[in-house]
Amino acid sequence: QVQLVESGGGLVQPGGSLRLSCAASRSIESIYDMGWYRQAPGKERELVAGVTSSGDTNYLDSVNGRFTISTDSVKNTVYLQMNSLKPEDTAVYYCKAKHRLLGLNYWGQGTQVTVSS
Repeated sequence: QVQLVESGGGLVQPGGSLRLSCAASRSIESIYDMGWYRQAPGKERELVAGVTSSGDTNYLDSVNGRFTISTDSVKNTVYLQMNSLKPEDTAVYYCKAKHRLLGLNYWGQGTQVTVSS
């Protein structure tokens, strides 16, 4: 089992940047595939960016080129660097860890990102 705590959300103007952090309670290296999801009011939760335990990444088309997911195995932390933010990026952002072998999913509590002038 792993606990996840997100941080770094907030209010930012269009065109600005934020970096989200997801701190895991244990090592995630080689064990968990990690992902950042978001959910806007009235919409379904969607995958924004993911990174496998082998380092492969994937992105939602609308954020590709603006967002970057990365991991720090020493700090057991996953980051989401978000640049050129748009109002449509406004949502609660969640971190998820999926155990590679067991298929179990663990979620953080979420962090609010609001892009507005």
